[in-house]
Amino acid sequence: MHIYRELNSELKKWKKQDSRKPLIIRGARQVGKTTLVEDFAKSYKHSIVLNLEKSKARSFFEGTDEVSQIKEALFMSNNILTEKGGETLLFLDEIQECPEAIKMLRYFYEEEPSLHVIAAGSLFELAIKDFESFPVGRVSFLYLYPLNFKEFLSACGKKQLAIALDEIPVKNSIHSTLIDFFKEYAIVGGMPEAVKYYVKNDSKIGLKNIYESIWSTYKEDVKKYAKNNTQRKVLQHILETAHLFLDQRIKFNNFGSSNYKSREVGEAFHSLDASKVIRLIYPTTDVDLPAKPDLKKSPRMQFLDSGIVAFSLGIQADLIKLDNTNAWFRGAMVAHLITQELLSINFNNSMSPMFWVRQKAQSSAEVDLVFTYRTLLIPIGIKSGPTGRLRSLFEFMKRAPHNFAVRISQNKFSIEKVNTIEGKEFWLMNLPLYLGTKIPDYISYFVNEYSKKNLN
Repeated sequence: MHIYRELNSELKKWKKQDSRKPLIIRGARQVGKTTLVEDFAKSYKHSIVLNLEKSKARSFFEGTDEVSQIKEALFMSNNILTEKGGETLLFLDEIQECPEAIKMLRYFYEEEPSLHVIAAGSLFELAIKDFESFPVGRVSFLYLYPLNFKEFLSACGKKQLAIALDEIPVKNSIHSTLIDFFKEYAIVGGMPEAVKYYVKNDSKIGLKNIYESIWSTYKEDVKKYAKNNTQRKVLQHILETAHLFLDQRIKFNNFGSSNYKSREVGEAFHSLDASKVIRLIYPTTDVDLPAKPDLKKSPRMQFLDSGIVAFSLGIQADLIKLDNTNAWFRGAMVAHLITQELLSINFNNSMSPMFWVRQKAQSSAEVDLVFTYRTLLIPIGIKSGPTGRLRSLFEFMKRAPHNFAVRISQNKFSIEKVNTIEGKEFWLMNLPLYLGTKIPDYISYFVNEYSKKNLN
């Protein structure tokens, strides 16, 4: 089964570049990096695939630091005539297992620019953080995440619905259909193995076993990079308890009713953040640019995938029965999903989104996300049900130097004029839950169209 990934369009752009650097595909384990590149390799006349977990593959990089010799050996072993190699892709999978290959990336760029080189690896960020010879400035990066909703629709054979998401504004006539599929996506998640199972069997029965295997693999993987036994224990504790705090902002000290100190938990969380398994999303108190994350304030957690969250919480069966998303783990699953969608389109960097909190002590005002558009910081309130209070959004808009805000809910698309208690008028765009990946496009449309309209 072939699953279309939107990152493929970025690979095509990279292939056409005149000054093409070796490309590293970054992302957590099992999000589909290897499959993506192997599918892309079919567009080349020749391709050489090396899994560097295997000693035979690593041997090409041992005993020499001459790129020309490595290339010649690779071409000969793959029956490719060097002078007639034409357009050839070299794919170095699991590159973190071979420091020599990482070091050689810069020389491929400098000495063999005609050879197209792509690398990928599991827990790459953790493996290279202490790597002294990493070729900074000689490589480029792209980031791959679990399938987003649009990719999920395509995988399910609903390509017309996926195309319909690109139309601004989306047709209200397909709203109910898209909401139903979005609920399916929330339960299945975006991990390729789970999606393939769901599509092939037209069933969610069996997903628990898949996610149990994936989560167990992550537990074993991350512990490999623990500095000592204490950090290994802290990592294990976090992975076994973190899902219980999905709907809360967290404190490192004594996390999960443990005796672990703030520094120990913080170091472990930052390792998980680097691995993309659990991200830390920090708040900002700014309502204008530049918006800065306040690292002294409590962050919230963002897991790699909603399917992993549902499995860890043991609520997949419950989600199937619940029609109202407001009941999905006290609504926290919906905010998690929208953030997951927004992250999935962040191909070129791994910057984390931010949420907003009021600077005033003891204030509970909190807006789920803020989004930078040109010179504006746009607040995004996420409501799991069709209704919900907007007090925090109003608090932000009372202070904001502009008149644009976004609410995401089960409702159909609309734009309305609203007032804060103090009387400030602003435009509120209501986005349906299924448009998480389209937030940048809709905000552009919103601001450009309604900047021309008079609020009074």
